[in-house]
Amino acid sequence: MSTLAQQATSNLGGWTHHISPVAIDLFGAFSIRWYGLSYLAGFAAAYLLLRLLAARGATRIPKDRALDAILTLIVGVVVGGRLGYVLLYEPRLLGLVDGFPFWGVLAVNRGGMASHGGIVGVMLAAWKLSRGFKQPDGTVVGRCPPMHAMDVCTLIAPAGLLFGRLANFINGELLGKIVALPGQHAPWFAVRYPQEILSEPDDRLAQTPEQTAAIQRLASDFALPGETWFAGYERLLAAVQRGDAAARAAIEPLISARHPTQLYQAAIEGLVVGVVVWAIAAKPRKPGVIGAWFLIVYAAGRVAMDFVRLPDAGVTQFGPLTRGQVYSLLMLLAGVAVLVFASARSADRVSGGWLRPGPPPPN
Repeated sequence: MSTLAQQATSNLGGWTHHISPVAIDLFGAFSIRWYGLSYLAGFAAAYLLLRLLAARGATRIPKDRALDAILTLIVGVVVGGRLGYVLLYEPRLLGLVDGFPFWGVLAVNRGGMASHGGIVGVMLAAWKLSRGFKQPDGTVVGRCPPMHAMDVCTLIAPAGLLFGRLANFINGELLGKIVALPGQHAPWFAVRYPQEILSEPDDRLAQTPEQTAAIQRLASDFALPGETWFAGYERLLAAVQRGDAAARAAIEPLISARHPTQLYQAAIEGLVVGVVVWAIAAKPRKPGVIGAWFLIVYAAGRVAMDFVRLPDAGVTQFGPLTRGQVYSLLMLLAGVAVLVFASARSADRVSGGWLRPGPPPPN
């Protein structure tokens, strides 16, 4: 990189995203991505936390059935998250796509997962867990109130949310709103995502016509004969992610600086929510109290987050609120209702807190 390019880069402030979404490139076409590893890490952390809760007498789910419970939750998260995205954000995917009914639901290249749908999927999985686990001799162990199972799920969910949001950051997706235009000095916390050119429609980009033309010329230099500048930009992005300093310096002044909302959400959903629910669960609680606080804190964080995060492209808003904010407000109200109901009912505490161990779960 030339001295002039280094000086221009340092004067812009902020940080330019250059992390590759590929963790391990095995055979070229086949690779292991950070996004997939984040799911594995989230479920592995959930498994360990569930065994800890069982060992501390904080749940009726038997310790030796923790893996069965996590497998049930995996189905709930994946199915709920995907169906949630389709139903809440892209219902048109339910129609005929490529001649096969409902193929759009499985076409994960057309949209991804919705956190609200994933939470509903976890709730349904928790109901299944509350029915207990059938032993080889036909007996059932681990039967518990559905709200207790939901409480346990909300204690192990923040770890997965944390890893998932970190993977969103690595992928350069779910972008935040612009805090500095291309070429302008950005605050220290801002991030420039070269992925914006590929992921955002033209009406959400801030480049001037001159800057857009410069991006196209730069991308054309990376294009193979016969390829469009768009394909060349994909090669340019890949070069940046491989550590090509010259490519990074060339594109940096042409990219907007944005809020790193994925990191904000990782902190709120993974750390703040986790600290709150684990603090509440330190001593025995009535079934439903812990889960209610999860819904309240998660939803409040999401409502606040969407003021600095871009809504999904092409998804209509409800007045000044994004669709995600509306769903989160409904979730917050549901959390308050569950908290009032759970606190008022005379149900016994079915297990101890993780700091105040209870008796072993009944078999």
